[in-house]
Amino acid sequence: MDGGQKLMTVLNGFAIGTGRTHADITVHDDRDGEDLLRTLKDEVIPLFYHRDRDGLPRGWIKRMKRTIRTLGWRFNADRMVMDYTQNCYIPAAGGTSSDMRPNM
Repeated sequence: MDGGQKLMTVLNGFAIGTGRTHADITVHDDRDGEDLLRTLKDEVIPLFYHRDRDGLPRGWIKRMKRTIRTLGWRFNADRMVMDYTQNCYIPAAGGTSSDMRPNM
């Protein structure tokens, strides 16, 4: 868990846009591009490059810590190992448990 900030439309990231849609894909893409550029210029870049007298981006660090605090439980090695075991390794081995006795 690195606390990295994401550009997205959910919590713990920088929201892009307001959810506007348009039937014309070109208009829709143009709006998305404008929203992304505005978010980068007005929020992400200033927050990352604004440094205090110690040379630290305190606002950025605050967001990173909040991300770790609120999402760390969801993205950790324990959960990852359990997900891989239950969803990949056990099914790939043809079993549904860790019982190693041969079938008779």
